[in-house]
Amino acid sequence: MSQNIKEILKERILVLDGAMGTMIQRYHLDENDFRNEALQNHSHPLKGNNDLLSITRPDIIREIHAQYFEAGADIAETNTFSGTTIAQADYKLEHLVYELNFQSAKIAKSVAEEFTRLNPEKPRFVAGAIGPTNRTCSISPDVNDPGYRATSFDELRLAYKHQVKALIDGGVDILLVETIFDTLNAKSAIFAIQEVFDEIGKELPIMVSGTITDASGRTLTGQTTEAFLISVSHAPLLSIGLNCALGAKELRPYLQVLSKESEFLISAHPNAGLPNEFGQYDETPEQMAAQIEVFLNEGLINIIGGCCGTTPPHIKAIAELAKKYQPRKAEEIYI
Repeated sequence: MSQNIKEILKERILVLDGAMGTMIQRYHLDENDFRNEALQNHSHPLKGNNDLLSITRPDIIREIHAQYFEAGADIAETNTFSGTTIAQADYKLEHLVYELNFQSAKIAKSVAEEFTRLNPEKPRFVAGAIGPTNRTCSISPDVNDPGYRATSFDELRLAYKHQVKALIDGGVDILLVETIFDTLNAKSAIFAIQEVFDEIGKELPIMVSGTITDASGRTLTGQTTEAFLISVSHAPLLSIGLNCALGAKELRPYLQVLSKESEFLISAHPNAGLPNEFGQYDETPEQMAAQIEVFLNEGLINIIGGCCGTTPPHIKAIAELAKKYQPRKAEEIYI
């Protein structure tokens, strides 16, 4: 399957799915939805731990994946953005990390296989979503102690290894290290992935996606887009790209930098514009697609999708548009 996706990417632009959190919010879930029999007496509140729904409400996660595939997505991200022991420590659920990732991967893979059977000419893939965690290797969370770090490279490496093993066991086709605000965290994730590959004797394509946090054009830890690219270019990546924080219009100049400088394929899954004063995203599917068409027309993209605020209608509009354009041509190095 991984070889198939590399061949397909030479021929056409692939479409990534949209936001998971945005869709989950539509179900208006309460605390009970985040608990099953084994968690009935868990002492810590669990509402908001969306990864947990792969265990307690798998029907919802399955339905969301199906809606995105129905809209035209080629790749579904697993419901595992916070699927590390570090992130799950906030809910006292470190012991469930393997199951969270394994079940999330199985759910997404089963839906992908159903859609592939219905239309073998359009195979569907699953990307194991690996988020940045809620800690950073490069910045102190304590303004009074700038040398302090809430985590370390090795702590992150071990947490990512645990997640990656479970995602692979669950059947993912790709590993996606995404929403990177601290490149040192991402380098730890990449190192962990390669360690797992060595241990199991198997490799999967790796996608990496950074986050430009504002109009400065830098990540949270201060790197420019070009510096971010250089920092991770040692790894044999399938693609490098950008997601979150900005809408398509704001993301375009930084994608131009990646497209010009990178020998990898280029991905993007921007937000549905910038959030309003209530934290909501107002950009319609038509508005977002019109902005994405600009960099499709410029030949910047190989993989396109949506992040915060995007829904199946957004992905449908993007997928219809992507059919009309050829993918960016990359140097044939790792693909």
